[in-house]
Amino acid sequence: MAHNNLTGTVAIITGASSGIGEATAKELAGLGATVAVVARRQDRLDALVAEIEAAGGSALAVTADITDRAAAESAVQTVTDRLGRLDILVNNAGLMLLGSVVEQGIEEWERMIAVNQNGLLFMTKAALPHLLRAAEDDLRGVADIVNISSIAGRQAWANFAAYNMTKFGVNGFTEALRQEITKKHVRVGVLEPGAVDTELISHNNDTIKNDLAVSDAENIPEKLQPEDIAESIAYMVTRHRRSSIAELWAMPTSQA
Repeated sequence: MAHNNLTGTVAIITGASSGIGEATAKELAGLGATVAVVARRQDRLDALVAEIEAAGGSALAVTADITDRAAAESAVQTVTDRLGRLDILVNNAGLMLLGSVVEQGIEEWERMIAVNQNGLLFMTKAALPHLLRAAEDDLRGVADIVNISSIAGRQAWANFAAYNMTKFGVNGFTEALRQEITKKHVRVGVLEPGAVDTELISHNNDTIKNDLAVSDAENIPEKLQPEDIAESIAYMVTRHRRSSIAELWAMPTSQA
């Protein structure tokens, strides 16, 4: 089988209703994977599935709030029941709510922890038995987990404190998990993009958005596009088993 051919594989992508997740679903489907797109917005998932199928790909929409453990577990079970296996998990769902530690509401911190950390943990835990099984069969002899972090998981800034904490945590979890399972042929990688042209900032209040509008983060010559990140994910999951891709760091200098 060609090294860049994902025919026969099944991939779960969280946060697939827009941005990086949507672009990744299209990219992996174009390489032959059946993609299970997971998010809360059913209408967007249905539209994405229709677009992928119209292009000759295969996709399954799974509506779920992955911050709920039972819902995350059910999403993985639905995929494996319907599609028979799981080879790739892309933990992309994320939320960035900014503000000072003094002024920001704790409920915003809790929302970020629920999505950025708990959702990733719940999905990974549920997916691991299936990924370990896929890594043992003859289709590819390897399985993949890709976690989408941020440059904010490596560098801290004022007003990013809680978001920084969630993304530093993603990085630490990814490295520890890599050490645990890489010898079982489940590759674990992390991407740390800078500013990407998605709706991530739109979840903030008007004051934060106005502050960001005049910041270096929003006034760079050219932002990354979701497709740029999708191509990096595709690179990671299409390496031959002998290519020991454990981590791939994408760290443009602007913030995300």
